[in-house]
Amino acid sequence: MNSTNERESFSERLQQALKNAHYSPDSPTRLAREFNIRFEGRPITVHAARKWLVGEAIPTQEKLRMIAQWLGVPADWLRFGGADAAAANGEGADGATRFESADVKLIADLQRLDEHHKQLAREFIRMLVRIHHQQK
Repeated sequence: MNSTNERESFSERLQQALKNAHYSPDSPTRLAREFNIRFEGRPITVHAARKWLVGEAIPTQEKLRMIAQWLGVPADWLRFGGADAAAANGEGADGATRFESADVKLIADLQRLDEHHKQLAREFIRMLVRIHHQQK
């Protein structure tokens, strides 16, 4: 497969993964914003996100892994395609849950706490989960 076809095929898989995760595949601004919230490295520009969406470029392996994790698809499928039925249905190979922006911000806030307060937050969340399951 030549490099133009590879970029176009990647773009199609990225757009499909975005749709499956309930994100618009038509918004490079939203893609860049959501990506940058999750990525600890150098942020991407809206122009870079647009190039990914229109098949002009493929992200680096590190960025590709972050996109795959965020969207809940296998990184190999996102980069190379294949017959992975779970990926086509928007289900991660490892069953990982996708996180929304608010969840990512909450996790980032939790990481900024000291160890004592992190433990309190974990215990509180566990208590809420137990209460929720008892109510079902």
